[in-house]
Amino acid sequence: MGFQILVWTFLVTLAVIQHGNTQKVNVGVGFVQRKGIHFLMNGKTHYVNGFNSHWLMIMAADLSTRPKVTSAFQQASQHGLNVGRTWAFNDGGYKALQISPGFYDETVFQGLDFVISEASKYGVKLILSLANNWNNFGGKNKYVQWAREHGHNIKNDDDFFTHPLVKQYYKNHVKVVLTRKNTISGVLVLYKDDPTIFAWELMNEPRVHDFGKSIQNWISEMVPYVKSLDGNHLLEIGLEGFYGETIDFISNTQIPEIDFATIHLYPDSWLRHSDEAAKGVFFDKWIGAHIQDANTILVKPIIVQEFGTFSRLPGYRTDQRDSYFNKIYSAISTSAISGGSCAGGIFWQLMSQGMDGYGDGYEVVLKNNPSTAEVIRQQSLKMSNIK
Repeated sequence: MGFQILVWTFLVTLAVIQHGNTQKVNVGVGFVQRKGIHFLMNGKTHYVNGFNSHWLMIMAADLSTRPKVTSAFQQASQHGLNVGRTWAFNDGGYKALQISPGFYDETVFQGLDFVISEASKYGVKLILSLANNWNNFGGKNKYVQWAREHGHNIKNDDDFFTHPLVKQYYKNHVKVVLTRKNTISGVLVLYKDDPTIFAWELMNEPRVHDFGKSIQNWISEMVPYVKSLDGNHLLEIGLEGFYGETIDFISNTQIPEIDFATIHLYPDSWLRHSDEAAKGVFFDKWIGAHIQDANTILVKPIIVQEFGTFSRLPGYRTDQRDSYFNKIYSAISTSAISGGSCAGGIFWQLMSQGMDGYGDGYEVVLKNNPSTAEVIRQQSLKMSNIK
């Protein structure tokens, strides 16, 4: 892996064009692109096996906890994981990135710089999410609160998707992040020009309670805005995969500038009172329907972007998680090997040792869970060998 990273760094450096105090990487060198139902990188079909670690920026913002970030990327690389998904937001509150609209904590931003730099060092590309549907790390609730504090009459959090001022707050944040110059990266590259980034995500798990087209309209407005700032990177929405009137996997993802589809899958929480047989039936239908729709209707790649098992259930055993991961991975690789649209999976969530306070019951610490680590490593090997 070290030799591969040196070669990649050399190629990217050769592609750099000096411009003032920044350097711009040539489009296409190391960037993931898409053609139909497949990802391409440097002209070849590209598959992923990845992990979620939402906490990376927060831990990197403190020099004393940065080793946890490095450890996560080291372990990911050792197990063949080539994509990580994390937050490029933290709105108000503890270790906020965006303290208030348009005002940022430079120390926290340098934490995100470090995350991107370390990912590059270990050969991991990043999906960076730009906002949260949920109140954790601020989310749409914080954006609405900020607008209220400026005297605007806003009914509820769903107005995040419709209120002009709130939408402008979001656009401003997008612009700040995409045009950020990494202070740590050796090439001082702008985020929007950095091939370490796999894709931007509009929002983690967007949802609304109304029955209108507010999210569809919001996506239709934000997608061209993001693309106007950054023509290098792929863009996705952050969808869980629901079909319906307010959130719809098909119509939302059919917007032309959306490059690939995503689904999340949590039978333990979504079907809390169902037995294992019912969860299994749901799993098969959920995975099968979305891959088929990506193949034939969307004609775009799809990633199973979040999945996991809840270790705090009574009677939980690690082998249950291993079995579930194997089942997910089998569905993914079956599609990929047959030339289908499913290009990979990203489990929730990878953590480093000594982070017990950050656990949510879905965490995987590779050094502490050797059987799960081996399942993950085998999937990485399988996906990397698909031609």
